[in-house]
Amino acid sequence: MASQQRITRVIGAVNIGSFRISAMIAGVTESGELQVLGSGHRASQGISRGYVVDMAAATYAARDAIDRAEKLAGTNVESVWIGCSGAGLASEIRPVEIAIGGRRIEEEDIEALLMSAREAIAPDGRTVLHAQPACYFLDGAHGVANPKGLHAERLGVDIHVMLADGAPVRNVTEAVQNAHFDVEGVVASPLATGLACLTAEERDLGVAMVEFGGEVTNVSIYAGGMLVGLTAIPRGSNDITDAIASAFSIRRFQAERLKCVNGSAIASPTDHREMIPVTAPGEEGRGPVARGADDRNQVPRAELIGVITGELDLLMRDIGKALEVMGFKGGKPGSAARQIAITGGGAEMAGLADYAQSTLGVPVRIGRPVALKGLPEAHSAPGFATLAGLVLYAAEDPIDIRSVGSRFTSTSTYGPIATVMRVWSAMREYF
Repeated sequence: MASQQRITRVIGAVNIGSFRISAMIAGVTESGELQVLGSGHRASQGISRGYVVDMAAATYAARDAIDRAEKLAGTNVESVWIGCSGAGLASEIRPVEIAIGGRRIEEEDIEALLMSAREAIAPDGRTVLHAQPACYFLDGAHGVANPKGLHAERLGVDIHVMLADGAPVRNVTEAVQNAHFDVEGVVASPLATGLACLTAEERDLGVAMVEFGGEVTNVSIYAGGMLVGLTAIPRGSNDITDAIASAFSIRRFQAERLKCVNGSAIASPTDHREMIPVTAPGEEGRGPVARGADDRNQVPRAELIGVITGELDLLMRDIGKALEVMGFKGGKPGSAARQIAITGGGAEMAGLADYAQSTLGVPVRIGRPVALKGLPEAHSAPGFATLAGLVLYAAEDPIDIRSVGSRFTSTSTYGPIATVMRVWSAMREYF
């Protein structure tokens, strides 16, 4: 029997969502394999539409989620990566190029290009979360993975820049730091989720990803291997819960249970004959009687599905508009309309893929995180895709152009005579 490989690196991640706050601890083995050591989650507190609205509550929830993951992992972490879905996320592709003069491209040229790109970043007062080289191009040829060793007149690179509003990002960071954890970095959830749910081929061919969260729905587009567009819609699955609670005059937790247990995005001919209980088994006679319920506090399933689809209609309309504005739909030349992957906690609703496909007119699938070793089945659902993507992102540790420049920065050393001359010159200048 083969001995278990030693863990050489431990990664901590916490996803700050509006519905739940989840945490994961993973280890990287000697062979480079990623293994989940423990994961946990709890109901979100102090977060609304992806923004921190109560610092103390958000700190407590983050601490609790990480504690649960640490207990299962049997180890503690001192620093974590944070997933961010709100904060006014925006994605841009900025091309930068320099002259090479027809000679052979060396490592120094690539670093000089990235340093030029770093100087070209103008965040306009916003916070830069990521600034990563997506792909290189030279003399009109795009999609070059590694230009080293090639000859070119001009060398360029497409820089993917992810921006966010500064204050909300600082609030999320501080909420975790107040729980006594260092923050390795803040990762935009579309990047993390894309790593977990989309294949490299899908990202290259063109795919839209819809993160159907509790209070925020992020619509992002990948093409040519890059995230090329992003729109945030302030609407999510919690809005469906609120609509059900209002329609039947019941409590939110009862509406959430109805949505999860009996809800569906697709109606069936028998729905109008099926009556579903508002209260859970063993709780009959407790709580309010739902509007339109019978003497056993049951409501027609058809009415529940009508409320759900009414809210989904509004969401799909916003998603369709976002996709059209970003050039994904409409039959335009060069349109990337291949397929849509829906993920996030809201994607777990029965029949959602079929409903979205009929509404948006594009093949739709449900995006689930890749199978990680040690990942519990309960955390393999779409609602935990961002969390899995965070540890994948941390393990990959992609290049950020803001950190380049250390290897080829010019330095000078001085011998004894040169040192004496420099001291003498300084004394003459100042005395």
